[in-house]
Amino acid sequence: MIKMYGFWRSAASFRVRIALNLKGLAYEEEMIDLDGGEQNAPDYVAKNAQASVPTVFFDDQPPMTQSLAILEYLDERHPVPRLLPDDAESRARVRSIALMFAADHHPLIVPRVRRYLTETLKVSDEARTDWIRYWFREGLRQAQERLSAEPETGRFCHGDQPTIADLCLVSQVVGARGFQVDILDLPTVSRITASCLDIDAFARAHPHNQPSAPASH
Repeated sequence: MIKMYGFWRSAASFRVRIALNLKGLAYEEEMIDLDGGEQNAPDYVAKNAQASVPTVFFDDQPPMTQSLAILEYLDERHPVPRLLPDDAESRARVRSIALMFAADHHPLIVPRVRRYLTETLKVSDEARTDWIRYWFREGLRQAQERLSAEPETGRFCHGDQPTIADLCLVSQVVGARGFQVDILDLPTVSRITASCLDIDAFARAHPHNQPSAPASH
């Protein structure tokens, strides 16, 4: 059994849940309450020195961290369905789109950054929310410009099958919606997101469908 430590609202955990669902792999997820600081507990830091989620244990192997590394590992070990294309040029494009979110924009709005803004820099709650909304919006705006202009874009970010680029896009859109970020003027981003969430593996992985999600969601 695959054991994953995640958090219901975590975009990175969301990505890995989608991949596990798409590949039909059974897993158990234990929630680490990022809002309550459980990621800083010594026994969890011993599993993941970054005190972040997800952390995944595959059988008797050492813990695996960083969602994109986990996604590529899953694709190598369980290649059906593929989340990366067969040819090198297409793989590079998919990775590039995925990293727009996972490397450039998502890290700017994670809980540790939010806490630093308020606790250390003494930024007001209003200013912190403006910061979060700005970076959500900026990443999705850049994705819209790229995806709408490149001929490789299809029903999904690359062609007509989901790839790791779509997992990263959807996790970012869902997070943006949680902060009431307006993306109505981003039609390609909205269309691809809708196509993804029509797939059961994406829908079941949605943060709001996790047992630990607050009832208000």
